[in-house]
Amino acid sequence: MIAEAGLAALWIAAALAALQLMLAAIGLARGDPDVLRSVRPVAVVQGVIVALALILLISVFVATDLSVKLVADNSHSAKPLIYKIAGAWGNHEGSMLLWVTILGLAGGAVALFERQLAEKTLVATLGSQALIALGFYAFLLFASNPFARLATAPADGNGLNPLLQDPGLAFHPPTLYIGYVGISVAFSFAVGAMVMRDVGPAFARAMRPWILGAWIFLTLGITAGSYWAYYELGWGGWWFWDPVENASLMPWLAATALLHSVTVLATRDGLRAWTIMLAVVAFSMSMVGTFLVRSGILTSVHAFAVDPERGAFILILLAFYIGGALLLFATRVATIREGQGFELVSREGALVANNLLLSVILGVVLIGTLYPIFAAGVFGVQVSIGPPFFNKAAGPVALALVAVMAAGPLMRWRRDDGGAVLGRLFVPIIVTGLMVAALVVFASSAGVLAILGLALAFGLAVSSVAPLWKRNLRRTPLFTYGMVVAHLGIAVSLAGMASESAFTQQTLVAARIGEPQRVGPYRIAITGVRPVLGPNWTALEAELRAERDGASFTLAPQSRFFANPVTTTSESAIATVLDGQLYTVLGQRDAEGRWQLRLWWKPFVTLIWAGGALVAIGGLLSLIGRWLRERRTTARREGLA
Repeated sequence: MIAEAGLAALWIAAALAALQLMLAAIGLARGDPDVLRSVRPVAVVQGVIVALALILLISVFVATDLSVKLVADNSHSAKPLIYKIAGAWGNHEGSMLLWVTILGLAGGAVALFERQLAEKTLVATLGSQALIALGFYAFLLFASNPFARLATAPADGNGLNPLLQDPGLAFHPPTLYIGYVGISVAFSFAVGAMVMRDVGPAFARAMRPWILGAWIFLTLGITAGSYWAYYELGWGGWWFWDPVENASLMPWLAATALLHSVTVLATRDGLRAWTIMLAVVAFSMSMVGTFLVRSGILTSVHAFAVDPERGAFILILLAFYIGGALLLFATRVATIREGQGFELVSREGALVANNLLLSVILGVVLIGTLYPIFAAGVFGVQVSIGPPFFNKAAGPVALALVAVMAAGPLMRWRRDDGGAVLGRLFVPIIVTGLMVAALVVFASSAGVLAILGLALAFGLAVSSVAPLWKRNLRRTPLFTYGMVVAHLGIAVSLAGMASESAFTQQTLVAARIGEPQRVGPYRIAITGVRPVLGPNWTALEAELRAERDGASFTLAPQSRFFANPVTTTSESAIATVLDGQLYTVLGQRDAEGRWQLRLWWKPFVTLIWAGGALVAIGGLLSLIGRWLRERRTTARREGLA
């Protein structure tokens, strides 16, 4: 009965979304205050009911109810509890239910807590959110029912993809989905503002926390996903330009541009049309990502669906939502006033340049991701676009973006003097130049992009903290610290990326027991290989002895075998030290008794993920700082009243 209750909850939530949309439309058409007020509670109840549906789906996974098709296809009685819970969304139907649950809860949160917008604009926003939810409810109920029953329950389930049997499954998809859904809320705000012709600073201030929250979760999700793939897949890389990885990067790029644009609108009443367009583009990218992962047109460890009919359904939703928003934008753009102007040399000008460069990178990633699909579908030609294309096409633009990022926070709003800006940038420019010279002399083999990236990372780090120079640090707003930490995080990540690219050393060998191998500063030997039994797997585990500068330690990479489903995986063993990581992978044994070993020494690679964490922390500081300022402003207004 749990599955039937879950399906009933899903139908009720869909009916509430339809009611929410209908009440919003009627209330706005008639201007009836009672109808307008009724939209908020309906949105809250819808969020609660769809959350109940997700809880019930998790319950059937925990109970391993094999009469439910989704459980039989994606779970197993011997699977550890954490993977039974996380496995509820480690598949197509469950992940879509998680998506729509977060969507419903977000709409309920907007209804409960949003008090800055005019009532009609808020109702139009909630109506737009209901329309988005309704499309995904239809997709679940008619094309991807997560509660479908089997006529006869099997003796046991097929199990979860072993590559997904990792704690990362409990963290990575939910954080990404919260980010995607936060973008959908920003999109709904933009649609509501266009419907009511209410595009201005108040609308931007209401939308900004949702964009910032979405951006924080996207940053965390992408960072965690990168590290998960890095240690789980055994390839030794932190980013593969996989189409589904790109599908998460594209919304982040658009959300980053939108975040900067909405800040200008909220604080300086500028970039009105640009902000609306970026909100549409950001949501478009999240929909494109949904289509790529669930359409069946990609073969990837990240992809969930293999049914083209489901992809067609999502493609129709994408065309409807994005096409409708673009049509609304076209009809309303004439009513969106330009807002306050600014000079080219100003902080607003730097933010515009920042957004244009982000848009160029977004375009490169989008074209590189979709062109192979287009070529295969239209011309029947198989085209492979990999890291060389993306690195060469997007790399120089990204470095230009870093230079603009270093200059922007040191500029004044509205108008500034070019000479004065150069004076403020004197120290970062000197640091960058000295780093370039040092790297050319001592690491000339690193490559041009790596040298420039590492040098600019140091320059950006210096310029990131420059806004704090000569300030009273106790009175500096928290959101200023957030900007500093986030930009510093970009510098740290860039330093890690450049170092990994320039200085990584790799050794691929067939080694006998006791035979020493070298990689980077380490001397490594296999001291033994033994069988190991896990909760739902068996493995061959090597004991590696690693020595460096007289100190030694052991590592234990594994080659694991899963029976349900039948899969062999490589479990890397990684030693993290102050100046990098030693990354080891055990392969197969050959006819001569030698073991395949893949060894990498990756200097300062951990800076990539440390920087990502700093970026998210900076976003959180900004979010808290903006919230505290709004509370103080509201308190002052109430005190005056």
